[in-house]
Amino acid sequence: MIWHKSGGSTSSYVAGAALAVLLAGFGAIADEVSEGETMKIDQAVLMALRAPGDPADPIGPAWLEEAARDITALGSFSVLFILIAVVVAHLFLIGRTRAAWFLTVSVIGGTLLSSGLKSLFDRPRPDLTGVARVFTTSFPSGHATVSAVVYLTLGALLSEMAESRSQKILYLGSAVLLTVIVGLSRVYLGVHYPTDVLAGWSIGAGWALACAMLAHLYRQRTAAAA
Repeated sequence: MIWHKSGGSTSSYVAGAALAVLLAGFGAIADEVSEGETMKIDQAVLMALRAPGDPADPIGPAWLEEAARDITALGSFSVLFILIAVVVAHLFLIGRTRAAWFLTVSVIGGTLLSSGLKSLFDRPRPDLTGVARVFTTSFPSGHATVSAVVYLTLGALLSEMAESRSQKILYLGSAVLLTVIVGLSRVYLGVHYPTDVLAGWSIGAGWALACAMLAHLYRQRTAAAA
């Protein structure tokens, strides 16, 4: 998705190295979380973001908490489903069939991966109530994981169609920004530990990058066969 004919090999090596770093990062976090080594710092960060004497109340004015709720919704299943459905429909309508299927498979795969990892680690949520309703386990953060998959994949697709370097930077930068603020909102609202979000970012970005690399390899082989 984000490779070009010139410097393709170098870009592939860089992407491979980045993928290795992301997967290694997730593995390291998962190992520490499984052993309970991160709980002290996780709790310390969460409590630093709570109002004194009321763990259920995030620090800051009421408008900030409301803004965090709005931002966290950008990583919800409902919002992401609507967004992806519209984009996929658009891609089919303009004849970008392969891109539409790539996006669909990438997002569904990333969602299943997130759910599977949650079931595997089965980490309880932070013991804070009254902030936001949650329905799944804590590790890794589903919002962080799936938002990374969706927004980074969309950023790569838009970057591929961009006509200038500044447009590419805008699309990819916006994708990273959306991914980051969604994850931060989960910690601020107290529904996830920081390590849940870090792990979600790592595995979500890694999945998006792996899908992009496979799509690039497929295009290379198709072009060679042609």
